[in-house]
Amino acid sequence: MELEVRHLRALCAIADTGSLHKAARQLGMSQPSLTTQLRRIENSLGAELFSRGRTGCRPTPLGRSLLSRARPLVADMAALVTETRAAASRADGPGLRVGSTASRALPGWLRRLRQRLPGTDVGLRVDVSANALLRTVATGQLDVAFVHEVEGCPLRVPEGLACRVLVAREPQFVSMAHDHPAAGRSVVDLADLAADHWMVDPTVDGEWDGLRRVLAAAGIAPPLLHGDYHTAASLIVLGEAVAPCQPTSVPREDMAVRPLRGDPLGVRLLLYARPGAPLDVLYDELAAAYREVALRAAPYREWLRLRGATGTLPVGPCMMTA
Repeated sequence: MELEVRHLRALCAIADTGSLHKAARQLGMSQPSLTTQLRRIENSLGAELFSRGRTGCRPTPLGRSLLSRARPLVADMAALVTETRAAASRADGPGLRVGSTASRALPGWLRRLRQRLPGTDVGLRVDVSANALLRTVATGQLDVAFVHEVEGCPLRVPEGLACRVLVAREPQFVSMAHDHPAAGRSVVDLADLAADHWMVDPTVDGEWDGLRRVLAAAGIAPPLLHGDYHTAASLIVLGEAVAPCQPTSVPREDMAVRPLRGDPLGVRLLLYARPGAPLDVLYDELAAAYREVALRAAPYREWLRLRGATGTLPVGPCMMTA
């Protein structure tokens, strides 16, 4: 049996939902059919990809490894289908090709751009690698890229790109299970998490090096897991891991988000554009979208309040006229 995209999509759905029943409903198929499909996939590979229990399905170490490779393929295929359909249906008109690393400001930014630039077809490419996005802007395949630069791990920026700094230093918070002992505190020390498994995505430029350097500086060496952050979420809620996260992350009933004492982890948020792109418009709408999600996330809003830093958030045109 050869693995196909539909098989990889099924495995990602099981990992995301933590349940065969929920995954089957998400995929629009019956649970017995999905169970049979999973069994065939595991039989063809000769190993279990998920451990089943009363609390649901959790990826095995082999499963996590496979998922870390499968997710980009599934995402790329979804993007290919979306872009092909858009190309087939769009009327002739100006286009804007946007790239971004993961950010909760992204949906609001796209919405604002479509409102600000009516008649412009706004395309999107999301990539875990900021350096890959910058190369794509430099070669003319994208017009603009919103990227994160991990502190101490400078990006490789091609010549000729215009740049605007959205946030000079955004602190990175930590996500953990809601019943984690440290979740009861408003601020968490790294030492409180020394015995936890930390999960980090090594495909995110600078993420692994930045975290390792900060942990070493704190004098701790917790066990580390490598995998994508979609998989991390399913492990975090079960108390199997903790992970760094963006401060704009909104806490869930099963997951707490807390700042780290001293803010040892930080990133710069940067906007790069090719010559001729409407950089001022792009920046203004991104700034407004970022401020919106920053103030919506209670832990980040409180962090900003305690430092009197709310006024330092980037301000877009809608905010300036409010």
